[in-house]
Amino acid sequence: MARNKYPQRTVEKILEVSLALFNEKGYEKTTIQDIVNALGMSKGAIYHHFKSKEEILDAMIDRMTEQILEKAKSIVKQTEIPVLQRFTMMMLALNISDGSFGHEILEQVHKPQNALMHQKIQEKLLFEVTPLIATLITEGISQGICQTDYPEEVAEMTFLYSYTAFDDLMEYSEEEKKKKMTAFIYNLERLLNMEQGSMEEIIRPLFGQK
Repeated sequence: MARNKYPQRTVEKILEVSLALFNEKGYEKTTIQDIVNALGMSKGAIYHHFKSKEEILDAMIDRMTEQILEKAKSIVKQTEIPVLQRFTMMMLALNISDGSFGHEILEQVHKPQNALMHQKIQEKLLFEVTPLIATLITEGISQGICQTDYPEEVAEMTFLYSYTAFDDLMEYSEEEKKKKMTAFIYNLERLLNMEQGSMEEIIRPLFGQK
């Protein structure tokens, strides 16, 4: 049997076609046979790379987190932007519901039966993103903007709160969203020993709030 000279291209094509089918038909209703038909390749060729439809979804999640991480790393490097604005941009970058990956995929991630997938994303991002947030906090300390003896711990708490509180797939009312934002700003300013209201004008507009 001929060997595939470009296995990565095949993987990318499988993921691309599968994502389109998941968004069109829904994850549950899409079968491996649907993917086979759309790709025009054998089941064996697909199973060579992915043992199941679930593994395809897992690969999409890996891609999702990698894209978020690349965006977060890019934000840290944009030193021409004030540190507080970059800090807020980082919070926005952690929102996996920004439309980049398809609503069907995001719905699958948030379903109770897929709690392990959601946990997997959170753990990977927590491990990778927390040091980036801590870098911004340390930069703010060096500029005299904020002060804390625990930048890593504050970074971790910031990540965990923003990751869940600002998730668009969580069905919060507008009033609940405003309360969560107010609580986030209030607690963040105190964790970082910042003057009250110093984060208000930066954070709310970027999250579409007044």
